[in-house]
Amino acid sequence: MKIHFKILYFTFWGQRLLITGNIPQLGNGDYKNGLALNFQPNEFWLGELDIDTELLSSFTYKYVLYNENNGQYFEEWGDERLFKVEDKTIDNIFCNDTWNSPSAIENTFLTAPFKNVMLRDEHEMVQQKTISKFTHSFRVFAPTIPQNLVVCLVGDSIKTGNWSVSKPQILTETSSGAWEINIDLSKETTELHYKYGLFDLEDNRFSYFESGVDRTAPIYNAKKTIVQLNDGFMRIQHPNWRGAGVGIPVFSLRSKKSFGVGDFGDLLLMVDWAVQVGLKLIQVLPLNDTIGTHTDADVLPYAAISAFALNPLFLNLTDMGKLPAKHPVQLVYKELQPKLNSADLLPFLDVINFKLKYSRELFLIEKDKFLKNNSFKSFFEKNEYWLVPYAAYCVLRDKFGTPDYRKWDDFAHFDKAKIATFVSENQEHYNDIALQYFIQYHLHIQLLKATNYAHKHGVVLKGDIPIGVNRNSVDTWVSPELFHMHSNAGAPPDMFAIKGQNWELPTYNWDMIQRTDFDWWKKRFSQLSNYFDTFRIDHILGFFRIWQIPTSQIEGIMGHLFPSTPIHINEFSDKGIWFDYNRFCKPYITDQLLWNLFGDDAAWVKTNCLQIEDGWMLRLKSPYNSQATVEKMHEEGKFSDRIKWGLFDLISNVLFFEVEGTNGSQFYPRFGMQSLHSYKELDYYTQQKLEELYVDYFFRRQDAYWYQSGMEKLPALKRATNMLICGEDLGMMTPCVTSVMNELSILSLEVQRAPKSDKIEFFHPADAPYLSVVTPSTHDMSTIRGWWEEDRGVTQRFYNSQLGHLGEAPYFCEWWICRDILLQHLHSPAMWAIFQLQDLVSISEKIRRENPHEERINVPSNSKFSWRYRFHINLEELIENEQFNNELRNFIVQAGR
Repeated sequence: MKIHFKILYFTFWGQRLLITGNIPQLGNGDYKNGLALNFQPNEFWLGELDIDTELLSSFTYKYVLYNENNGQYFEEWGDERLFKVEDKTIDNIFCNDTWNSPSAIENTFLTAPFKNVMLRDEHEMVQQKTISKFTHSFRVFAPTIPQNLVVCLVGDSIKTGNWSVSKPQILTETSSGAWEINIDLSKETTELHYKYGLFDLEDNRFSYFESGVDRTAPIYNAKKTIVQLNDGFMRIQHPNWRGAGVGIPVFSLRSKKSFGVGDFGDLLLMVDWAVQVGLKLIQVLPLNDTIGTHTDADVLPYAAISAFALNPLFLNLTDMGKLPAKHPVQLVYKELQPKLNSADLLPFLDVINFKLKYSRELFLIEKDKFLKNNSFKSFFEKNEYWLVPYAAYCVLRDKFGTPDYRKWDDFAHFDKAKIATFVSENQEHYNDIALQYFIQYHLHIQLLKATNYAHKHGVVLKGDIPIGVNRNSVDTWVSPELFHMHSNAGAPPDMFAIKGQNWELPTYNWDMIQRTDFDWWKKRFSQLSNYFDTFRIDHILGFFRIWQIPTSQIEGIMGHLFPSTPIHINEFSDKGIWFDYNRFCKPYITDQLLWNLFGDDAAWVKTNCLQIEDGWMLRLKSPYNSQATVEKMHEEGKFSDRIKWGLFDLISNVLFFEVEGTNGSQFYPRFGMQSLHSYKELDYYTQQKLEELYVDYFFRRQDAYWYQSGMEKLPALKRATNMLICGEDLGMMTPCVTSVMNELSILSLEVQRAPKSDKIEFFHPADAPYLSVVTPSTHDMSTIRGWWEEDRGVTQRFYNSQLGHLGEAPYFCEWWICRDILLQHLHSPAMWAIFQLQDLVSISEKIRRENPHEERINVPSNSKFSWRYRFHINLEELIENEQFNNELRNFIVQAGR
């Protein structure tokens, strides 16, 4: 059998198309050995393939774009195309295909939240009469058509109605969402002109045709020939579906039965409230286990010890099982529950320590029954790859009293065989191992229950994938080769943290990750898809470049962009600058600067922390030339806070960082160098030329490099899941990030008070692109009411220019101001408008919290002391407040969401 492939695709010079598939003739998935197509006039690409139908009954294939300029391969979007040999007597099959672009908006409506919940198909089907003989097979996707309509086909042949819409050919919808029909056109002699349309089965009438020119199908007079037409998407106006959602950390939920913290059981109440007010999405923060030190530091949700395990903090103890009524731990539970649940802030250690204790007691009672449970066995088999290392990690962490596995003696380096022995049932500590299985299994079924409950009620859950993992995590222990352990990820200075952020998370070794075909990331997405329909990629800029900080430094300001093209030493001479290494790359210290930073302590610092080089230059001496060692000495009480922060400023008072391993030939400019004492004391000419190099480095030269970097990662990761992906694209944006997100239909995040252009002060929700999420605030920001009181000048300008009100702005953010901001977002063209729960209730004077500054979830510059916010009323009370709920629902309905 000969298969003829044909596809229309407009290419640029240096680009060509090929086909890859799961058979040797198509390279067995290897792009380099795929079937190369030949270019034909009018932008068509053709190829042929001979197969032996006695040996092969089916195969899958995909079209791939190859760019010879950079060596990158780019797959078309969607699942692999399936080719089946239905009739072995056929000699020729012509596959006329349509390229599926990831930027096609229709693909968004084939993702999990729409396919499984929002636009779940319930179309009335017409049973088609099976025909044994046909010459043409038609296939098209139409994911957004109303439920009362079906796809039909009308054309200029007798079999297709001669353009009569009274009796069109009705297509049948398949499980994949495609609409298909087989037609015998053997009596036709000229090419078929046709269009798809929509037909109303209830009224038995034709509704309308798709837009655009006629489609055409070739007619071949040769016998034993079939034409397969894969026509992509129907050309109809998609319905600009828009929804509203609420964001709230699970730990912030409060119900009458909570145990001092929100849990997975409380999500069911949250779904009930969402349904009541018309919200279609609930967004949560990361839910992974963060328990590394058994201290308050473990409260950070973005420093997980496992990218797969869920946090025991979210266990609903009574759903897991009840202890005997007179059991000492059960008696303590009854005593603690009302006390902890009345706390204004999350009493983290009290809650997590008791939940772990309760879990252990319940496990010891249910152990034998649990380990024989078929449901658990199935869970274990599916998740063994991460569950076993995680359980071993937890036991070893507690045995050695530290999450730093480098101090675990024989277990400092992960050894699969050694761990298999360690977790075996004949070990004395097996109960400790199996306890972790027990906890993770119950977390799984509780979160899955919440997910299924949400779907049943037409609500989707949105998860959150942190950009990094804890330095002392299961993931870095098991697969250290996937990470750069010598550096930390963070962010440069911005409106939230003037000295930048150091997240103390290792950066990724993307070269090694790509060699494994992104296996770790794909497993991570697969795990997340068990519970979520859509998710937020935290700091999506990190997939293009990351802000990388040496582990010897503390402040984010000491980082640089990686990967990036540094400044070569010759560029300084090209600008007419003599490159003075000591002046540019070492801290510039003067007596005046010492006085400004240390005051009366300047003499002590000069005596103890500095030395003189080359006869007159003041230099920091070891160990005071590293922020990490300065921090350690400060923790030991060797000097005051003022001296610590002053030394930090001295260390960061440099203009350039030398690129490691370049022998003084390449350099990264220090972010914000213009504000430094070192920069200000340069002559004007040097300042101007360094400014030119600075602007070129940060805002010009990197874009093409970062575009390629993003395209090497994100398409492969997006293909690994059918969840709808939203990118948190705040920060130091460049055009390449927006370009890649648009090409891949990844939703952007638009925040009114944080525009992505430095030419405007505020972003208006009415200007949001359709594929975006608009929000007035995020968990890293103050709420609307808190922000209103932060800067009187800013809120006055916002009041006049964005809300359109005249006169002086109220000092406090009144309920009607919150309402106006809420309505702006609800009426935005963006696909999703998502609000923090605190911002939604701010429109009600009766419900909202009295002090808005108690509502903030996280302060990025002081993250270790955040993450304890709890909603101030029970969800049961919120559900019962009909007046507020009806008002909010009315706003959402009127906005068309």
